[in-house]
Formats: sequence, C-alpha cells, structure tokens
Amino acid sequence: MSNRAMPETIVFPNPVPPKPGEAIEVRPGVLWARFPLPFRLDHVNVYLIEDGDGLALIDAGIDNPPSRAAWETLLGGPLRGRRLTRVIATHFHPDHVGLAGWLCERFGLKLAMSETEYLIALNIRLDPQGLKSEPYRSFYRSHGLTEESTELLLGNGLQYLRMVSAPPRTFLRLIAEDRLRIGGREFQVMTGAGHSPEQVMLYSAADNLILSGDQVLAKISPNVSVEAMDPEGDPLGAYLRSLESLKRNLPEDVLVLPGHNLPFVGLGARAEELIAHHEARCMAILEACKQGPQTVAELVPVIFGRRIDDPHQLVFAFSEALAHVNILIRSGRLRIAPAAQGLALEAA
Repeated sequence: MSNRAMPETIVFPNPVPPKPGEAIEVRPGVLWARFPLPFRLDHVNVYLIEDGDGLALIDAGIDNPPSRAAWETLLGGPLRGRRLTRVIATHFHPDHVGLAGWLCERFGLKLAMSETEYLIALNIRLDPQGLKSEPYRSFYRSHGLTEESTELLLGNGLQYLRMVSAPPRTFLRLIAEDRLRIGGREFQVMTGAGHSPEQVMLYSAADNLILSGDQVLAKISPNVSVEAMDPEGDPLGAYLRSLESLKRNLPEDVLVLPGHNLPFVGLGARAEELIAHHEARCMAILEACKQGPQTVAELVPVIFGRRIDDPHQLVFAFSEALAHVNILIRSGRLRIAPAAQGLALEAA
C-alpha cells in the first residue's frame, strides 16, 4: 500500500439524491436516478446518458412492484418524450439487472453486458435449484453453518428469480478495453472482479468520469464472496488487484458514479481505504485463529463485530468471511487444522 497522504474522499456537491421517479443531471447529458431496494441497503443508482435522440441506460433496478412503479413515474415525468436506446448492465446482481429484461422487451432494446455476467444470470434462470444439490450442501455444512443457515444459502437461486425478469435470449458482449460510443461520448470498457466475476465499468477520459457499478463505493465496502461452485476461489485477491489497477490508471479527480451511495471524487484515496479495510479484516481473523482453531461460521462475528441473524445479510457475511480465509490460506498465513467434524482454521 502506498505511504502517501490520502486525500479525503469528496462526495458529490449535491448531497441530496434523487427520489424514486426523479432524475438529477450530474454532468451535461448524464442523468442520475435512484430506485428503492427491500434490503438494509435500501437503494440502487442508475444512470442515463444522452444517446442521439434518446438515452442509454446503465443498470435497471430490482424487479419488484415499487421499482416498476418508480420506472413508470420516471418515464412519464423526467423522461417523458425521450426514448431508451439500449440497456447496459454492469453485473448480474438483481438490483442491477433485475428489470433489464423487462425494459428490453417493453421497448425492443438490446442488453449489453460482459459475457460472464450474462451467462451467470442465464444459468440461474435455467437451473435455479442447482445449488440445492451436492456438493454445495456439504460445502456449507463443512464450514460450520447450521442446517437452517445452509438451507437459506441453498435457496438463493429461487430467491434470485423473484427479483429478476427474464433476460433476453441474446445480448451484446462488452469486453475490457473495448471502446463504446454513447451519443457524442466515447467510453473505455473496464472490468473488475471480486464483487462479481466480470463487472463492467465505463470510463470517459474526455468527461473525466467513471460509471463504477459496485466496484468502488463512497461509504460502504461492496460484498466480496466465495461461491459454492468455486470453493477455493480467491475473489478478494481479484478485487484487491482491481482496486490497485483503478488507483494506478485513473486520475484522482475523476468523478465516480457508483451503484450505491453518492457520486464522489477521490478514487485513489477510496481504493486505499478499501484495501486497508480488507487487510484489517484479515488481521482480525489471524488474531482469532491464534486463540484456537475456528470455523468460517465462527469467524463471521469476528470480522463483522456482531452476530448476524438476518438471513439476507448472513448469505453475504459468510461468503465474505470465506473470501478472507481463502486469501489468507493462499498467502500461507492461515492453514486448515485437524478437526473432528468439518473444517477448522488456525494461524500458520
């Protein structure tokens, strides 16, 4: 990590976000809208960019009645008389791609995504029960989760379907380093892993702005999770490399338009804060494991500072704890200890 003094992250000058059904112009021809979410994180940002005689949409909100109602208000109000030209989804999570299929079908649009994100969304729809089979059940149980918590995690595929409209059967593939023209602007396509496998970000050098999806947020750390289908994966390592790349390749004063929280300036400083945040969590895990072998489930309150009983939050908390465990095992700072049942971890 750099030892240079970190400039304070500067939040967008207008601290009041748009209400559902409203839109704020953050740069000429770039609109910011916000949709409600039924979670602890209660909103998602979407952006619309002038695209010829219409507007290109980046992310779409979750598929539920409040979001559809907010879209109707937006289309009949601030966007009245403006057509949507295309839908771009940064990644497959329900709050970003949920209404993309609905909008594409309604307006005859094409959906642009990275290939990995599109195929994951499609796979969950084709096989929502897939995670209920072995070896996924044994995977969660081996890391100390109760049977009840395991069943909650295994039900993610069915829950996903309740929040995401059917995606189009074809898509437009976005690839890192592509140049994407939207109206009079040219964007460089960037991708980042960790929060999701191939999340798309769009950077305009001329406008000095980046649509960052969930890769970098001003006030919260995006969830970085190990998935049951890739149990030894290293999403945290991939995420940290992405932060280093963004910090190295983009100007510090770039305007960041994120998927949640407020737009901000100070990308490099925020990236360093996030890197330090994850290292602190790794150190907390190592300290706990020095006291005796721990399961991943036992490490959840260690890194989050509290017991987590909310099922939605537990899904993310357990998988994020495992992401920290996996990077520590790969770096040789943690090892699997002999245990009577399941898997336990101890400091190396």
